[in-house]
Amino acid sequence: MVNMISQFLSMLVLVFGIASIIAGIFTAYFGSGKSRAVGGVLVVIGLLVFLVFLYGAGLLTSIIGVPAGILNFQGTIVQGVVAIVGALIGALIALGIFLLAIMKA
Repeated sequence: MVNMISQFLSMLVLVFGIASIIAGIFTAYFGSGKSRAVGGVLVVIGLLVFLVFLYGAGLLTSIIGVPAGILNFQGTIVQGVVAIVGALIGALIALGIFLLAIMKA
């Protein structure tokens, strides 16, 4: 049960961070006025959450230290990261084809 919670939290943090960064970039690029500021805030929040993920994955141990407790994702992230990377690549390919079809029409 603890392994499932740890894997759930690790993927939740990873996907939230990546989605916030991507949404922030799109909002800052295509938005105007206040929406550009909101996009910048989304990028900053996404980067902070992604740093939390990197800490939990044990990739920042030389800087911050070893993660303890519920943020220790070291043993649970490999399968989840591979699945998420595959899903993101598939989603980006689909988005690219969609945008290409819309721009050509």
